[in-house]
Amino acid sequence: MATKKVTHVLSDQEQVTAISKRIKRAQGQLGAVARMLDEGRNCDEIVTQMSAVSKAVNTAAFNLISASLKECIIEGKTNSDAVTAQLQKLFNSLA
Repeated sequence: MATKKVTHVLSDQEQVTAISKRIKRAQGQLGAVARMLDEGRNCDEIVTQMSAVSKAVNTAAFNLISASLKECIIEGKTNSDAVTAQLQKLFNSLA
């Protein structure tokens, strides 16, 4: 018997919007990294920009997981323990 995959879709639209904005900003920063490489900019500047991209993406992921955990706890879904365990696993994959 196959096990059902536990999933959660974030329903807090304010959080979804904030996370989406952060990802779009990171996307722009990543484009800047590509341009910097093409322009032959120095390593310090490029790595600094790459660090900003990395931080933005990680922050968005942590915010997504955090908001999802909050929803699971507040909503008290019947599968909240399984969803919480899955979200913790995702959190640990970022740590």
